Order: sequence, then C-alpha cells, then structure tokens
Amino acid sequence: MYVVATFHHSKNIEMAIADIENIGLENNKILVLPLDKQNDQTKIFDTIYDSNGQSYVDVAAILGMVFMLLGAIYGFVLNWGPVLWALIGLVFGIILGFLIRFFYNKSKKHENMAVDSRSEIVVIFHCEEYQEEKVTDILWGHVALGVATYKNS
Repeated sequence: MYVVATFHHSKNIEMAIADIENIGLENNKILVLPLDKQNDQTKIFDTIYDSNGQSYVDVAAILGMVFMLLGAIYGFVLNWGPVLWALIGLVFGIILGFLIRFFYNKSKKHENMAVDSRSEIVVIFHCEEYQEEKVTDILWGHVALGVATYKNS
C-alpha cells in the first residue's frame, strides 16, 4: 500500500518522517521528491489555449481606444485634424497601457515572490495496510497539504 502526501518545504516534513519511522516504517520505504517551480514569465499576448491572466494587451487596448476617441474629438479644433490626432492618441494610449501593466506586474511579482518561493514536496510511503491509518494521521497532524492512499492488488 502507498500513502502519498504533499507539503510545503518546511520542518514539518522532517518531523512527520521521524514520527513515521518511530512507528516502524523503514527508511528505505520512504521517498521524498521536491517539485520544481515553473518560471512564470508574463506573456504579452494570451491565447485561448494558454492564458495566465496577466496579459499586457487588456489595459493597452482600453487606453488606446480612449485616447483615440479623445484625439478624434479634439482633433476637430486642433491643427492636424481628427484622423491624425486619433492615430496619435491610439499610439499614445497603447504605449501608456503597456507601461502601466509592465510596472504593475513588476511590482506584483516582487510582492508575491516571498509567498510563492516555497516549493512543494511530495512524500511517498510504502507501508502495510495496518500502518495506513497511523501514517495518514501523522501526516495530517504535521500540516500536509494533501494525503492520498493507493492499494496495489
């Protein structure tokens, strides 16, 4: 029988393993695997297949539209006309939107880096059926993120 648990990287893993070894599970029947973190880079364009919700295009499109509208409206009283001022407003709004989103994502990344820097650890125990309840109780007692059991036939 296998008992699988996930933990955040902390001292709770070592305490849980020590407690489980104390109930009679040998060291060679314990497997500890740290998971690699994905390097999350913000993409400029989201697709329908891959979206992380942090695209630069949303704010740029909205500000481009707003400044294009303002350029077209005020272009009737300015020298170069409404079409040229609408294009100038569009370019200005898009650049401003990209810059706002870039600096917002950059500041958010530094705030969330401390919280998300912890990786998860998967611990797999190969134990007998009579040890399953004790092992799962110990794992839940040491703040496991999740626990699953698998009975091989």
